[in-house]
Amino acid sequence: MTSIINPRLIDSFYMDNFKELKKFQIKKNKYGIVYHDDYNKYDLGVGHPLIGDKPRKTMAFLKEKSIMTELKLFTPQKVTEKDLLRVHTKEYVDLVKKLSITGGMIAKDTPAPIGIYEYASLAAGGTILSAKKLFRGFNCMINPLAGFHHASRNASSGFCFFNDIAITIEYIREKYNLKKFLVVDLDVHHSNGTQDIYYDDQTVLNISFHQDGRTLYPGTGKLDEIGGDNAKGYTINLPLPPGTSRDSYLDAFKEIIPSIATQFKPEIMIYQAGVDTHHSDPLANLLLTYQTYYHLANQIIGLSNNICKKLVVLLGGGYNSNACLISYYNVICGLLDKDQYIKEEETTDYNAEYIKNLINELKKNLADYWDII
Repeated sequence: MTSIINPRLIDSFYMDNFKELKKFQIKKNKYGIVYHDDYNKYDLGVGHPLIGDKPRKTMAFLKEKSIMTELKLFTPQKVTEKDLLRVHTKEYVDLVKKLSITGGMIAKDTPAPIGIYEYASLAAGGTILSAKKLFRGFNCMINPLAGFHHASRNASSGFCFFNDIAITIEYIREKYNLKKFLVVDLDVHHSNGTQDIYYDDQTVLNISFHQDGRTLYPGTGKLDEIGGDNAKGYTINLPLPPGTSRDSYLDAFKEIIPSIATQFKPEIMIYQAGVDTHHSDPLANLLLTYQTYYHLANQIIGLSNNICKKLVVLLGGGYNSNACLISYYNVICGLLDKDQYIKEEETTDYNAEYIKNLINELKKNLADYWDII
C-alpha cells in the first residue's frame, strides 16, 4: 500500500527539531557579565551627558527583568600601567594621572574628575577580564562600562580616557598569541580612536556604522577611509544620514558584516553595542527602535558562534537614561536568543534609497579586498 505523507508535517517536524537544537546550543553557551560598584564613579559631573549611575541602573534593570540568572557575575580589577602602555603613550598616561589628582579637562567636551585614572583603569580592566573569560569556557562576556573608542594613543575626547578595546586586543594578543581581531562598532559616533590606532594594521578588522561625521562628532569615518597602505580594506566605515531607521540599518548590516566577517575568520570578536542610535537619544539623530538592538545582537552572537565562539560585548554610548536601559536589556535578550525583548512602534525610514546607494558605494570601495559584490 502506498502512503501519502503531508509535506507540511515534514516541515513542521524539521522546524520543531531545529528550534530545539537552537535552544540546546544557546543553553550550552556560557555567558557572563562583569561589574564593580566603582563603575558608577566614572561620572563627568552635574549636567554632563555621561552620568555615573548608569552601570548601577543597568544592573538593577537586568535583575528586575530576571535576566541576570542567565549570566555569571564577575568583579573586575584595574588594568596595570603596563597594560595601558601597550596602547597609549607614557606622556598621555601621565597626563591622565595628573588630571586625576588635580581635576581639569582632557578635551573641551570631556572633564577629568578627580580619581578618573582609577575609574577608567577599572573600566578597561572589566573589558580585559571579559576577554580572559572567553579562554576559560565562556562564549560571550558583557561589560556595562566600556567601549571608549574615542581614545587614541596620545589624546582623547568624547567622554573617553583609555581605549579599552585596543588595550584588550593588545593584552590578549600578547597573552594568547592571537592573530586576528574583529571589532564591530555600532555606536552612533565614529570609532575614531580605535581607527587611529589600527588604521595600518591588518590583524584588526575595524567596522564602524555611525551617523555621518558631517552631522555629528567626531566628524570622521568617511566612506573612503578604508585603511592605511599596509591594511587597505581592514577599516570599514558606513556613515549613515540623520533619520536612518531600523530596516535600512539592518539591511546595511546584513549586506556588509556577515560576509566580510566570515572571510576574515577572526579568533575573537568585540561588539561595541552603543545604543545612542535610538531615536530618543539627545546627542544624535538616528531613529533606531528598541527591537533593533535585539536583532543586531542576535545576528552578532550567531556570527560569533559560527566563526570563533568568543564574543566580548561592550555596552557603549546611550544618553537617554530610560531608553538606554531598555536597549541594553534588548541587546542581552538578543545574545541569549530570548524573545521577551521590549518592542515599540517603528519609526519612518526617510533614507532607504540613499542608504542603498551608500551600501553599493561601500561595496565598490571594498571590492578589491573582499568578495562583497
